[in-house]
Formats: sequence, C-alpha cells, structure tokens
Amino acid sequence: MELKRVVVTGLGCITPCGNTVEETWSNIVAGKSGCAPIEGFDVEKFKTHFACQVKNFKATDYIDRKEARKMDPYCQFSLAAAMQAIDDAAFDMESLDKNRVGVVMGVGIGGMRTFQDEIENFAINGPTLGPKFNPFFIPKMIGDIACGHISIKYGFRGPNYITSSACASSTNALADAFNLIRLGKANVIVSGGAEAAVVECGLGGFNAMHALSTRNDDPERASRPFSASRDGFVMAEGATVLVLEELEHAKARGAKIYAEMAGAGMSADAYHITASHPEGLGAKLVMENALEDAGMNPEDIDYINVHGTSTPVGDISEAKAIKEVFGDAAYKLNISSTKSMTGHMLGGAGAAEAMFSVLAVKNDIVPPTINHEEGDEDPEIDYNLNFTFNQAQKREVRAALSNTFGFGGHNACVIFKKYAE
Repeated sequence: MELKRVVVTGLGCITPCGNTVEETWSNIVAGKSGCAPIEGFDVEKFKTHFACQVKNFKATDYIDRKEARKMDPYCQFSLAAAMQAIDDAAFDMESLDKNRVGVVMGVGIGGMRTFQDEIENFAINGPTLGPKFNPFFIPKMIGDIACGHISIKYGFRGPNYITSSACASSTNALADAFNLIRLGKANVIVSGGAEAAVVECGLGGFNAMHALSTRNDDPERASRPFSASRDGFVMAEGATVLVLEELEHAKARGAKIYAEMAGAGMSADAYHITASHPEGLGAKLVMENALEDAGMNPEDIDYINVHGTSTPVGDISEAKAIKEVFGDAAYKLNISSTKSMTGHMLGGAGAAEAMFSVLAVKNDIVPPTINHEEGDEDPEIDYNLNFTFNQAQKREVRAALSNTFGFGGHNACVIFKKYAE
C-alpha cells in the first residue's frame, strides 16, 4: 500500500505570546517572553508566583456568551484556535466531504479550572445546600470535549478523539492525525492540543514536585533552557491547531501549503514516572524512529525545536540524545527551545512547537532560546551545539524536527519539511 502524503494547510493559536499566529510568531522570533506574575488568584501561599498565561483573550470573540459558559478555558482556547486554523485553510464548506474530516486533539489534564471550582463549591456549600453540582460539570471538565465542540460546530464526522500522554499529548495527536490521513482513513484532520492548568491546584501540585522555577524576582527570565542556573519549568496555558490534509485533496482545491509533514516517532523511557532517562535513551530512540519513518538521514534536518523545559536533568539528557543521533551533523543544525518564551503549555506544548517548526521551515528562520547569559554554562552540556541563544537566526530550513517528552516516559517526535512536487 502506497502511503499518501500529508501537508499543513492551516494554522491557529491562542498562546501566552499572542492570540493569533501572526502575533505569536512575531513575538517568538523577536525573543519576547510571555511570562508575568500570575493573575486571577492569590499566589502568596505558593512558592512560584508567575506563569505564562494567555492575555486579553475573549471567548465571546469566537462564540456566544451562553455557549462559552458551558466550556472550560482549555476548551475555549481549543475552539478559538481551531476556528482560526480552519479559516486559514479556506475550505469551501459546501463542497467539503465532512465525513472525511476528523478532529484529533492532545490534552494532558483537561478542565482543571472547572474541576477545582466545582469541588470547592461542593465543599463550601454542599453541607448546607445539598450536593448540588453544575449540570455542565462533567461535559465542561472532560478532556475530549474540545474535539466534540469543534466537530459539532463544523459538522465534521470523521475520526474524533483525544490523545493524553502528559506533555507529549499534542505531538501524539499530530502523529495519529498524520497516520490516519496517509493510511487513507480521512482527507483532513484538525489536530493540535490545549491546556489551561494555571490554577491553584495545578500550581500547588507542580510546586510540591519541585518542578517549577521559583525565580519570582525576574519572571521573564525564569525559563532559561540549557543554562546552568535553570531551576525548573514555567507553567503555561493555551492552544494550537494545525490543519493536516492529504496532498492531492489540498492540490485539488488550490490550498496554500505551509509545509509537508514527513514523519513521526514514538518511544518510552521505561525509566521513571517524572524524570527523563539521564542518558536520553528514550529521546534518542524517538528521534531515530521519526527519521526512519520520514525516510530521512540526520544531515537532512536543519532545525530541532527541542523539548527544552529548563529543568536540571531534562535539558542535559536531551542534548546528549541529539549528539548520539546526529553525530557530526549535530554541530551543523540549529537547536532552540521556544519554551523559553511560551513557558510549558503541558499537553498543548507539542502542537505549539510543531507550529513553530512549520513556520521555521516556511520562513527560513530559527527562533531563539532566550535568557542565556555569558558565563552561565553547564559543564554537562556541549556548547559547541548551536542553541540559537538570544537571537533568531536566518538560515535555510529544509526540515525541522520537534521533540516532546511527557511524565511517565512518553516521547513523541514529528518532522516537517519544505513542500516540493
């Protein structure tokens, strides 16, 4: 069976760095951080007082107030990003075969704000008013409901589900969408991921794990991947959606094409519930699997958007894995962690970073890894690798690889390349 080719024909996002693709990409290339003191709840009882939150977002710009009240913020972000991406893809909805259009999203946690609010309400009011829950509690909270809302809005009746693999969730979603299309199970998949876990229980839970940066005096510089002074990741929220489409279907309707999706890989560390393997064995395997799936060699890749969370162990192991996989070619490619600007969007991280990889291929520019200072070198990291510190770099990007690694040892990797006949 000959596999079909898959291309990217639409993009949409709501991120801490902007509420459109254009705004987000402009700020990412300029190296602007989306981090700031947390708004929306009192943080004084927590060790961390900052995060990368979505700013100036109004759900009613996309959906009416009544519908918005039935959705958790993660779902609002998802639907808004999907609407942007579908508009960008410019389908003729009258002629589109909606039986052949699916929605596959990645969500690590789901409606955490809804869950927290409902449990608090029950704990406070339940004993006096009786066990009354909002009838929309469950359909607002569950992680799959974003896919449901997107398909309901547009009438898409193809494959419809979420993938949930912690921080690798949305990269797994893109991999699934890619495989569904190239196997002929759908013509179009609306795919990506979302998260909105910057709430009290999310912040407190990650603080308890000692996973978060506590650089409260300088939030914008808190996420500093591959620097010796890194002290944990920065929580973030948002959503990103890519429209993946079978090539001949896209050509037949004259669609613009951002890039071709070339391959995807998956692996497990099989090592620890939260820590990555110190030698990067799972990270090495997932990149090798993606390259094999794409039929590409290490020297074919010009840019890696790394997982790069700014954690002490994770950054070291990923750098080791890159050297193992790419050998001499590792020193010819650009590496960057856009989490230095967006923070870590958890289940939504992979989709955002896939979009940045697509835009790097499309525009021949590599976004930077910000916040690195001279003299802040970790002796366990090889700085002969080009981490694209502090300033974007113009170069030909024939192909870009994007890594995501999740708690539980879940690893996923996708590759995008320039589209050519």
